[in-house]
Amino acid sequence: MKKLNLRLFRMIMHSRGQYISILIVVIAGLFMYTFMDNASTSLESSMNEFYDVTNFGDVFVELMQISDKETEELEKLENIESAEGRIVFDAPFLSEDKDEKVTLRIVSADAELNKISQLYVEEGKREIEEREILLLSQFATARGIEIGDEIDIQIFGRKYTFEVKGLVAHPEYAYIMENEQTIFPRPDKFGIAFIEKEYLGKITGLTGKYNDVVLKLDNYDKLKDTKKVLDEELDKNGLKRIIEKEDQLSNSILVAKIDGIKQVSGFIPVVFLFVAAAILAAMISRNVKKDKVIIGILKGLGYSRTKIIAHYTMYAVSIGIVGGGIGTILGTLMSRAMTMLFLEYFYIPVMKFTIYPENIARAMILSSIFCTFAGMFGARKAVSMTPADAIRDEPTVTGHSIFMERITFIWNRLTFSWKMIYKYIFREKKKSVFISLGAAFTVAMGMMTFWMIDMLTVVFINYFGGFLAMDYSVEFMQPVNENALKDLEKLIGPDLIEGKIELPFEMQYGREKIYVKIVGVEKDTPFYKFRDFVGNEVPLPDEGMIISSNLGTVLGVDVGDRILVRNFIPNMDDVYIEVKGMVNQNLGINGYMNINYMRETLAGKNTLTGALMMTDENISQELNELKNVGGFQSMNDMQDMFLEYLDLTKISISFMVFFSGILGFVIIYSMTMMSIHERKLEFSSLRVLGFTKGEIFNIILRENAVMSLVGMVYGLPMGKVIIDSMRTIYVTDMYVFNAPITVSLIIKAILYTILCLTLAQLTTYRKITNLDFIDALKSRMT
Repeated sequence: MKKLNLRLFRMIMHSRGQYISILIVVIAGLFMYTFMDNASTSLESSMNEFYDVTNFGDVFVELMQISDKETEELEKLENIESAEGRIVFDAPFLSEDKDEKVTLRIVSADAELNKISQLYVEEGKREIEEREILLLSQFATARGIEIGDEIDIQIFGRKYTFEVKGLVAHPEYAYIMENEQTIFPRPDKFGIAFIEKEYLGKITGLTGKYNDVVLKLDNYDKLKDTKKVLDEELDKNGLKRIIEKEDQLSNSILVAKIDGIKQVSGFIPVVFLFVAAAILAAMISRNVKKDKVIIGILKGLGYSRTKIIAHYTMYAVSIGIVGGGIGTILGTLMSRAMTMLFLEYFYIPVMKFTIYPENIARAMILSSIFCTFAGMFGARKAVSMTPADAIRDEPTVTGHSIFMERITFIWNRLTFSWKMIYKYIFREKKKSVFISLGAAFTVAMGMMTFWMIDMLTVVFINYFGGFLAMDYSVEFMQPVNENALKDLEKLIGPDLIEGKIELPFEMQYGREKIYVKIVGVEKDTPFYKFRDFVGNEVPLPDEGMIISSNLGTVLGVDVGDRILVRNFIPNMDDVYIEVKGMVNQNLGINGYMNINYMRETLAGKNTLTGALMMTDENISQELNELKNVGGFQSMNDMQDMFLEYLDLTKISISFMVFFSGILGFVIIYSMTMMSIHERKLEFSSLRVLGFTKGEIFNIILRENAVMSLVGMVYGLPMGKVIIDSMRTIYVTDMYVFNAPITVSLIIKAILYTILCLTLAQLTTYRKITNLDFIDALKSRMT
C-alpha cells in the first residue's frame, strides 16, 4: 500500500488546483454548518439554563385589576403551583435632554425575593426599599448608569427620584421589546425598572392590587384546561389576555431565532457538500478512465479490487477529512464571535461560549460520508475491469450527428468553432448538465441572498413609509372621554390629530384562538394606509373589520368569515364580527375597525385610549410632561432603530452572498480543468490547424457560456423555490418579512453569477497557455 499512497500523493499534487477548489467548497459548507450549529446550541442551552435559574413563569396574565387576596386564591386552582401579582406600566425616564423620549417599564418586585421569574443580580444588591430601584443591565449599560446613581422617573404625572441599588437581568426581557411593533431592541430608549411592591402601590394608589399575574404550573401539558379555568375565574377582573410561555414576547423571538438558524444550518451546508461530492465523483471517474491501463497492471500484479477502489476513494476521503477539519475549526472559532453578536440583542447573563464535541463530530461524519460515497461512486468502474480489458485500447467511438445538424437553416450558418461547441455540449451531456447546475445554484443562491436584502428594505418602506403615516402614536394612562382629545390638541398643537381606541381581545375562529389588539380609527383616517399585497387600497368598512394578513393565516379565516371576539371589558358582551378585508402589514398582528362601530360593539361610548398625530415639530418633551400620557412612539425614532438594524443585517447577508459565489466558481473551474485535461489532443490538433491559444480559450469560454446560460434559465425558478421556503422562515404571528421577486433582483443575481463564472474561467486561462500541445501529439502517436 505504500506505493499506492505515494501515487495518491502524486495524483493530488498533479490536480492540486481542482483539489484545493473542492476543498474550499467543503470548508465553506462545514464552516457554515459548525458555526451556526454551535452558536444556536450555545444560545439554546444558555437560554434553558437561564430559565431554570430564574424559575421562568409558565403563564402570564394581563388584566384590569386583581387584589392580593384574589391572587392567593389562584394558587388553590387545579394545576397552579404558585401565583404572583405585579404592577406593570410604562413611564417616562427623565434624561438631561428634554427632547429625548426614553421609556421605562415599571415592574413591582418584592423587597427581597420573587418566587417566579426571579431577578438575576449581576451587580449591586437584590434587597430594595422605598426610593430604591433595580435596573435591567442592558438599559443601565446603554445609558451609562452605575450603582449609586440617582435617576428621575415620571410616574402618573409626578417626578420621583430613585437610587440605583442593583443591575439585574430578567428572563422575560432577554430580548427587550416595548411591544410587537418595535421588533428591534433599543436598550438606550427602552428599559425595565423594578421598584419595591409596597412603595410602588402607595405612589400609584394600587396598594394590594395588581394588573399583571405570573403563574407557575404543576403540569404544563394541562395548560389548555388551566386556561379555560382562568378565563372563567378572572372574567370579573377584566381579563385582557392569557399569554403562554411560548408566546411570551421575548421568549418567542428568542426561540424563533434559534429555529431559523437551525433551518439555515441544515440546508446550506448540504448544498455545498452535495456540490463537492458531485465534482469529486466526476473527477475520480475521469481519473479511473485515464488510469485504465495502470489499473489493469495493478490487478495483474495482485492488487485486489478493494485496495484499488480504496486508493481512488482515499482521494475524496482526504478532502472530506482535511476540509472537514479546517471547516469545523474555523466554524468553531467563528461561532464564538456569533455568540457574542447574539449578546447585542439577546441578553442572557449565563450565556457562555462552549465547544460542543458532538457538533464537531457530526460535521466531520457528515463531510466524510458525502466524500466517501462520492469517491466510491466515481471509482465504481475500476471494480468491474479485468486486467485484460484494462490494458486493451478503448474501442473507437463512432461519431454521430446531433439534432441541431438536422436544422440545416441554422446549422449551415454556424461557424466552424460554434459547430464544435454545440457538438461537444451534446456529446458530453453529463459535464454540460453539471456546469449548468453550477450556474443554476449560483443564480438561485444569489437570488435568495439579494432577496433577503430587498426584503428588509421593502419592510422598512412599506411599514414606515406606507402603512404607518403618523408622526406620533400616543397612549393614555387609562381610557378617557373623547373630549380629552381637544385638551391634548390645545396643549400640543399638532398639524393633525385623531383619537384612537387600541385594546386587546381574544379572537376565535373554530378551534383557533389568539389574543390580538384591535385598533379603532376614523373611517377616512389619514394615519394608516390600508393596502393588500397587490397594492390596492382596502377601505375601512362602516361595520365589520379588516385584519392583517398574518392574523388571517393564524386563524385560518378569509374575507366574509365571522370571528368571535371575546371582550374583557366589564359589562361588554362577546360579539361575532365579519372580516371585510385583509391588509399587508409587515410588523405586528392587528384588527382594524371604524372607531364608531368599535365603540358600539366592543369599547363603549365616547371611549378613547390614545391619539395619532402629525407634526413637523419634536413634541417628545411636551408629551413626557403630560400627566395622563402613559407612553408614546415616535416614528422617526422607530425608523432610526430599524435602519441601524438593517445595516448590521446587510453585512451578515453579504457574507452569504460571498459563499454562494464560491459554488459557481468551483464548479466551472473544476469542470473546465477536467475538460482541458481530456481534450489535450483535440486542442493540439486545433493548434496545428492554426488556432491560437486565445481562440482555443475562447471556444471553452463560449461552451461554458452556453451551458451557464441554460443553467441560469432554470436557476431562476429554482431560486424562487428557495425564496418561497425562506418566506416561511420569516413569517411569524408577529411579523411578516416578505418582498416580491423583482426584475432588478433577478438582474443583480444574474450579473453576480456572470462575475463569479467569469473569474473561474479566467483562472483556467493559464492552464491553456501552459499546455504542451506538441507533447500531447507525440503521446498520441506513441
